[in-house]
Amino acid sequence: EHNFYFEGGVKSFVEYLNINKTKIQEEVIYFERDRDGVGVEIASEWNDSYIENIFTFANNINTKDGGTHLVGLKSALTRTINVFLSESKFSKKMPEPLSGEDTREGLTAVVSVKVPNPQFEGQTKGKLGNSEIKGIVEQVVNEGLQEYLEKHPRETEKILEKCVLAATARVAARKAREHARRKNPFESNGL
Repeated sequence: EHNFYFEGGVKSFVEYLNINKTKIQEEVIYFERDRDGVGVEIASEWNDSYIENIFTFANNINTKDGGTHLVGLKSALTRTINVFLSESKFSKKMPEPLSGEDTREGLTAVVSVKVPNPQFEGQTKGKLGNSEIKGIVEQVVNEGLQEYLEKHPRETEKILEKCVLAATARVAARKAREHARRKNPFESNGL
């Protein structure tokens, strides 16, 4: 018999993963909802690192290759943060919307879904394939994250600032690459 139990659930797991990192917000963003017979539990927290650290579970099975629940989280996260960015003081600084990488830089998150009939891809059950889970997770993340960001304006500002800095660095790196390619002496046609 094996008991898989962690006091505080996925919220405590995220706190544990970020224990030696400088956190952006004061508390872990946590929400849990049931939709169409599917239980969705999500905990997330941004830190000052540059690496995204997302763990996904389906019926307590670690889906290390992600799947539809991970896709739902990523798309909803990007959309929701872009909506808040467009209404913030940072919107003037951004000539283009944030990309998914910008919103997930420094993010530690755990997504756990309880699916009645899971469809896994591969022998190791490393990827969840239920297509309806993407939409369910998107709805839950949109609602839960929007609720959190509206109630915590100071944390929202810190998260948006982190995302804008990531986007600024990404755009600057792209411009530097384009500039370096244009200055390549071997590509000139003048002989």
